[in-house]
Amino acid sequence: MVRLTMDLIAKSSNHKNRRNCSLPQYLKKLTHLNFSNKNIDDIDDLSMCRNLTVLYLYDNQLTHICNLGFASNLTHLYLQNNNITHIENLSSLQRLSKLFLGGNSITVVEGLEQLSELKELHIEGQRLPRGEKLIFDPRTVFALSGSLCVLNINNNNIDEVHDLAVLNNLTHFYAADNQLQYMQELETVFSQWPQLHRMDLHGNPVCHKPKYRDRLITVCRKLEDLDGKEINELSRQFLINWKASKEAKKKARNERFIAGEITYPFSADFLLGPQYPFAQNYAGFLGKRKPLEFGRPSMKMRSDSVRTDCRGARRVMIPASTHLATEMQESSKIQSQMALSKYHGQYLHPTNYLDPVASSQYLQATLAKEQK
Repeated sequence: MVRLTMDLIAKSSNHKNRRNCSLPQYLKKLTHLNFSNKNIDDIDDLSMCRNLTVLYLYDNQLTHICNLGFASNLTHLYLQNNNITHIENLSSLQRLSKLFLGGNSITVVEGLEQLSELKELHIEGQRLPRGEKLIFDPRTVFALSGSLCVLNINNNNIDEVHDLAVLNNLTHFYAADNQLQYMQELETVFSQWPQLHRMDLHGNPVCHKPKYRDRLITVCRKLEDLDGKEINELSRQFLINWKASKEAKKKARNERFIAGEITYPFSADFLLGPQYPFAQNYAGFLGKRKPLEFGRPSMKMRSDSVRTDCRGARRVMIPASTHLATEMQESSKIQSQMALSKYHGQYLHPTNYLDPVASSQYLQATLAKEQK
């Protein structure tokens, strides 16, 4: 294993041509340092590189972040593909704008509360234990809400993003190959990101939901690219207008319903009278059911109260009501009375179906006559 030290920097072939400068002078002027893929597992004191702005340490064997407190001018830090398990010791990097931590073993995004100028956070593809997902510390998320513009959380087994809703300055969001599946949650969160221009969610279960692309384009008004496909402005405007029209119709329908202009499209239709011992259930025309006996009610799309058909039978209509539960109770009583009439071989007077008390009295009178 290799430890990054001042001597290693001095001996590096990248820095031999420092002309007549002494080592301390050269280290003080150094702004970019590239030690990627050097099998480095630890960082020594590099405080002499006080003007360092870009540090490349990706593809190494680092297990923790340390000894970077000197780099107050650092703006770009590349730590991808190491063995880092915790985000720590970065609070002094006040000017850091881009942080690359992909391909490590980080389970919690934390410790970034002091990075008020961080604009890009790349933490994709963490090597997580089986069954676990990447978690975000709410304090860190809230602290980054004023500055973060680019967030890359690809391939981290993430199944929800509602904790990220406060990141309302995001312009680029990458969350491909996760476990996102709830369309309504995405719409709620993305509606709070008005600056979003580019987004990639491919490889998530939600991508297979009906109208997935249309719904996200409608919510994200400035989105230019979704899952690698450019969004046509004409198509976006059409979808927005279509959604507005649909919502307007729904609102108008609800207002009419509240005002009582719309009733449930149900009414009981009876063919009654002794001349029809086998009353026809007209709902049978819509299916393969056989005609029902003795005027069993059928559900018809009517609203007027009484009609007469071509055979002279009186057709009693029970108009639909907004109080559906009450109607169902009344219908149950009617069917009970009809069953009684069938048992006694009698046909009740048509109007008595609508008056359970009168119907009961009529049955008692009929039974009394039979006993005599």
